[in-house]
Amino acid sequence: MDMIEVSAKTVSDAITEACQKLGVTSDKLDYEVVEEGSSGFLGIGAKSAVIKASVKKSSVEEVARVFLNDVFQAMNMEVVIAIKYNEEEKNMDIELSGNEMGVLLLDYICAGRKELGTLPEKAVAVKSIVSTPLADAVAAHYGVEMRSVLTGFKWIGDQIASLEAAGEVDRFIFGFEESYGYLAGPYVRDKDAVIGSMLICEMAAYYRSIGSSLKQRLEEIYAEYGRYLNKVDSFEFPGLSGMDKMAGIMDGLRKEPLTEIAGSAVVKVTDYEKPEETGLPSANVLIYKLANGETVIVRPSGTEPKIKVYYTTLGKDLAEAEAEKEKLAEALKPILA
Repeated sequence: MDMIEVSAKTVSDAITEACQKLGVTSDKLDYEVVEEGSSGFLGIGAKSAVIKASVKKSSVEEVARVFLNDVFQAMNMEVVIAIKYNEEEKNMDIELSGNEMGVLLLDYICAGRKELGTLPEKAVAVKSIVSTPLADAVAAHYGVEMRSVLTGFKWIGDQIASLEAAGEVDRFIFGFEESYGYLAGPYVRDKDAVIGSMLICEMAAYYRSIGSSLKQRLEEIYAEYGRYLNKVDSFEFPGLSGMDKMAGIMDGLRKEPLTEIAGSAVVKVTDYEKPEETGLPSANVLIYKLANGETVIVRPSGTEPKIKVYYTTLGKDLAEAEAEKEKLAEALKPILA
């Protein structure tokens, strides 16, 4: 929130006016007194009080959180909202996990169609390779084949097209990416916000009708399959030499493969620059499967001078899964710095 300067007869009056302009109460206001002000002598030489004021950082986050909670409550939805405020750049990151929503939708579609008897034999769901492995576990539970494809929704569309060419398009039931893309049914070949939004609202309404919620169902999924945590870190490489440095890091990871990360042995490395091994088109992606069941994915961004690292960690609860993620991140920092 930008700083404003307010003048009034007294500091107290200036604070009141600043609160009115910023739309907050005094306990959510940060201010600095520039000029105390004075009444002068018999009004002669009087000076106004001047303050510089802004909304407290925590209050900016809280305003956003309250607003979003009101929106989702109006939709009868319960979601987990993560908000990060950047004080220097005066912007805010709001995270609603695309992975968790994708898993909830997959579970809802599979369970509902199984109950109605409309789940096709040899049903197929598709996700990107950087999306959560929790989806694989959910799909296996319902006897659904989960296919993993390269990032970019066109590759999910290609899977639908191949099923259509084989006369089996009805096998496709759901596709998603962790970057908030969802598609149920073979009607289009790209992420579909209309169907996705309708399904999310329908799903939220259903769970509410049975005395549950999206949050409760997600916790039930974690209780059944394990507490998965999916996080992404980005390492920036600006300037003319940035792309060369990124290429050097990826080349180094291939020439000297990691054998362990944060004390956990690497049991499998999948290099997507080897299509003969992956069965997918070549892509600059490395996936490390660890002995403890966790996963680390390293790939350069296709649009920005960044290397992205995707973590999937496991724990008995969220705190343990987050601690595992931090261990992995710390171990990789020297390599990607």
